[in-house]
Amino acid sequence: MAFRNLKLVGCVIYGRGSFNQLDEIIAPHRKAGAPMIFLVDHFFEGKALASRIPISGNDKIIFVDVTYEPKTTYVDDLARELKETFGIVSGIIGIGGGSAMDLAKAVSLMMTNHGSSADYQGWDLVKSPGVYKVGIPTLSGTGAEVSRTTVLTGPAKKLGMNSDFTPFDQIVLDPELTADAPANQRFYTGMDCYIHCIESLTGTYLNEFSKSYGEKALQLCREVYVNKSGWDADSDEKLMMASYAGGMSIAYSQVGVAHAVSYGLSYLLGTKHGVGNCIVFDKLQDYYPEGVKEFKIMVEKNNIDIPQHICAGLSDDDFNKMIDVSLGMKPLWENALGKDWEKIMTREKLRKLYEQL
Repeated sequence: MAFRNLKLVGCVIYGRGSFNQLDEIIAPHRKAGAPMIFLVDHFFEGKALASRIPISGNDKIIFVDVTYEPKTTYVDDLARELKETFGIVSGIIGIGGGSAMDLAKAVSLMMTNHGSSADYQGWDLVKSPGVYKVGIPTLSGTGAEVSRTTVLTGPAKKLGMNSDFTPFDQIVLDPELTADAPANQRFYTGMDCYIHCIESLTGTYLNEFSKSYGEKALQLCREVYVNKSGWDADSDEKLMMASYAGGMSIAYSQVGVAHAVSYGLSYLLGTKHGVGNCIVFDKLQDYYPEGVKEFKIMVEKNNIDIPQHICAGLSDDDFNKMIDVSLGMKPLWENALGKDWEKIMTREKLRKLYEQL
């Protein structure tokens, strides 16, 4: 068999206050006359973090709208604007949650690859390395800081630009940056990590590489959401490392049913990734009985309301669109259900699952 030669993030810095070293980290990558572009979650517009960004020369901060998950059209517009304004840039730095980091990875790639980002939705379609890119998470859980994909909603599908050119060249893991995250958002992104781990550890793609990272990430999630009675600085640090380890776990395996189904929700309804995974996972006791049981305990302990009945009133056409997107995630289904997954997860069965959500 052929083993995948895994491309990882180039450099990692971790620790409270490490964001303060960003200027010296990016300095060697500056090119004369070419700016660094900071794509920052719009949540931070007017906030203290924005004033700490080390801009110089013709650097530019763009506050990106992450109300909805990134669309290929948004990526293309940002890349075109940068090319028209600057010609070339020294690098793209994403600061925010998973959506902001995915935007940074995608825009970096589209600075050097022709056409639309929609042309590269799939596996190993990207032809050229992007410009230098840095990921700085302000939420923990998605694993976007270490993944080889950038999840985008295109005109026909929701699918990542999965390639060896996608991972960041540098990530800055500073737990201080996650301290002020809203409780609901913190829970939903943290559960993205928890669900990554359950799907990876119970999947047919499981190997010792994935298992080692997945088990540690799962342990950290439990320490934060099950064993603790309140949130503290220690929780920020644990969840940041859970996100990193959870992302590493799926790098050499895959996610499963919850992610495959939630992609359909996101494509049709614009449901954000973390909450979408929670909505789906809440109904997956037939596939992940122990994980769902523990998930429900965490939901109750943390006083979180999982949205219900979001598919009520949808048309047959709507359901078919979601089913088409979901069934297109073949590696996820194979990891979850095995090579004969298409005999197990029929359109009818998937329709019934969507109807429960």
